[in-house]
Amino acid sequence: MEASEGKQAAAQSEKPQRTLKDYVGLSLRGMAMGASDIVPGVSGGTMALILGIYEELIDSIRTLGRPALWRAAVRFKIKELFQIVNWQFLLAVGLGIFMAILILARPLEWMLVNQPIYLWSFFFGLVVASTYTVSKRIPKWTPKLLLMMLAGTVAAFIIVGLVPARTPDTWWFLFLAGALASCAMILPGISGAFILFILGKYAVILGAVNNFELLPLFLVAAGAVVGLVTFAQVLSWLFKQHHDVTLAVLIGLMLGSLRKLWAWKEDVAWLLDEAGEFILDSHGQTQVIKQINILPDVSTTAGMTETGLAVGLAIFGGVIVLLIEWYAQKKEKAEAAA
Repeated sequence: MEASEGKQAAAQSEKPQRTLKDYVGLSLRGMAMGASDIVPGVSGGTMALILGIYEELIDSIRTLGRPALWRAAVRFKIKELFQIVNWQFLLAVGLGIFMAILILARPLEWMLVNQPIYLWSFFFGLVVASTYTVSKRIPKWTPKLLLMMLAGTVAAFIIVGLVPARTPDTWWFLFLAGALASCAMILPGISGAFILFILGKYAVILGAVNNFELLPLFLVAAGAVVGLVTFAQVLSWLFKQHHDVTLAVLIGLMLGSLRKLWAWKEDVAWLLDEAGEFILDSHGQTQVIKQINILPDVSTTAGMTETGLAVGLAIFGGVIVLLIEWYAQKKEKAEAAA
């Protein structure tokens, strides 16, 4: 018992000491994650990796599945419960994600519908630059690490090109879909929203939200919680035991996701019902299920202008990542000097 309490005390002492300003910064990072999760094809895990909170996020989620936490919860030991969980960090990040969904959902949805090239270009630049900054966290690249990065790249490239499947609407599959989507949300390069799209449940969940259908939402949410906590155990262990290999695979996932983030696409297949008729979304629009990447049209003045703006936004996104990395390194050096 005393050993257990000692471990808990040690875990508590390992929590970063933060000021109110630090927690505001965490909420802003959470907003960036939430904004990313709204867009099918962009992963909140990618944003967490870019912003330098990925490993702490995984470790903090991991504690939610530890036996010590559940023992404290069953015994109503509230103080011990808060000592085990990195709740300040999770609350700050979670609040930011929630705020992003409330504030940015409509603007991003408008951008996706009306200016998709500019939005995808911006995220493309973010991810390209982030692969460079994250790669610097590996001290020495070896042939093994390069091979693991290639494996991650190929896996993500294949996954983001999959066509949505027709799947059952049973309770167990909705639970499974939520679990798989939540795992993808914390994997850089793979979007949870896109996993739901592949599983044929993206429209179902949106419909449930719009129509306030609580049962399917509860099943998906329950699956998401179980999947998130379970998968976090695996990721946390991988980071502790095989840090550089895990990071190399995650970088590969980010690189592979660029297939989805390429701004210029051509629609080649649409969602159809059994009679071969188009299935429309809540806005009365046809639902595209397959696209191919194409080169931008620069044969006209309008095309050249659009391409130039898109490239400029991609560069702008990359510069933002590099500035964040520069600021983080500057802060680390200042703290080390102090």
